[in-house]
Amino acid sequence: MRTWALLIAAALLYIPANLLPVMHTSSLLGSEDDTIMSGVVYFWTSGDWPLAVIVFVASIMVPMLKLSVLALLTITAQRRSRWRPEQRTTLYRMVERIGRWSMLDVFVVTLTVALVRFKSLAVITAGPGAIAFGSVVILTMMASMQFDPRLIWDDVDGSTQKPQDLEHD
Repeated sequence: MRTWALLIAAALLYIPANLLPVMHTSSLLGSEDDTIMSGVVYFWTSGDWPLAVIVFVASIMVPMLKLSVLALLTITAQRRSRWRPEQRTTLYRMVERIGRWSMLDVFVVTLTVALVRFKSLAVITAGPGAIAFGSVVILTMMASMQFDPRLIWDDVDGSTQKPQDLEHD
């Protein structure tokens, strides 16, 4: 249940993390709010397509895949599924490893804010989207920590009795 609660909270925060501005930039030329996708579009149109791909994968695809994989693992564990336990265990290990790298975007925003403030040519502040995104990352990391991967293997050999079977014994 804790895994579900953390997953649902992360999924709900994933929406504002992508819709709200991650950074607010003010300079002599004006001010601008940037979302994750507007950053991806900016990098793509300015010719930095490798950076655009990295930001898109790290900020959009990875959190979505983490949410989907954790939901799949939780559903199959609740249903005591015997479906592909080796692959589900591999998916769990991948989510665990990726979790550490998910804070990369929050780090980039923080570093950008610090560098620009240091040079004092413009003022960049983290927006509410950065807080929502950081929360999504933390909640998905906590959800993966709360999930017990041993549940994947509980009923694989068919020896585990279900509660309705225990009533007749």
